[in-house]
Amino acid sequence: MGLTEALKQVLYEQGADLAGAGEMTGIGNCGYPVGVAVAVALPKKVVRDLKDGPTVEYYHLYDELNQKLNQIVLAGEAFLKERGFQAYAQTTDRVKVNDDYVSPVPHKTVAARAGLGWIGKNCLLVTPEYGPAVRISSLFTDAPLETEEPYTKSRCGKCTACVQNCPAGALRGTLWEAGMTRNEIVDVKSCYEKQLEIMYARTGIRTDLCGKCFAVCRYTRTQD
Repeated sequence: MGLTEALKQVLYEQGADLAGAGEMTGIGNCGYPVGVAVAVALPKKVVRDLKDGPTVEYYHLYDELNQKLNQIVLAGEAFLKERGFQAYAQTTDRVKVNDDYVSPVPHKTVAARAGLGWIGKNCLLVTPEYGPAVRISSLFTDAPLETEEPYTKSRCGKCTACVQNCPAGALRGTLWEAGMTRNEIVDVKSCYEKQLEIMYARTGIRTDLCGKCFAVCRYTRTQD
């Protein structure tokens, strides 16, 4: 078994539903030639319930999946380091976001480079297998992994389900292309503020969670 397949086996054994490697040369703030992206699918029932708004179940699941993703990418980091390569897992405690809620190298940038999916009109990673109903993480390495063909354009077409159903009216309906800024796709401030509002109204919890935009996505619905 080659290095790439052996790494993927580790990631899948730790609970990843999707995994891939991508060429990162030219991606700012990275410093590594290869990025590895992983995704874990959300349970179908949780996603269906989110069509009506955020839930307490999703709130608890969100944290659980983040911890699971940390475990997965740390296992990948350890696997590569044991074989003499440099590796750095982007765990939740290591990634710092700026005042605009942007991390140096977003997980979805790595995921698109690694062939897991494209950026949808909801500004989330959309995978062919699960739609955007996934949580994702990533790691970087100098290991000579076999890389996937990256996604560089949206496959959302004329669909506007997420745009029409966004409670904040924050989605601009933009078809993504690689290199596009987040602000060209979504009004982040409006999205954030509405998430706080509806999450508290429905659950009494003050945090920024919603999920409606991926619950109504046609790629998500094909998994029902």
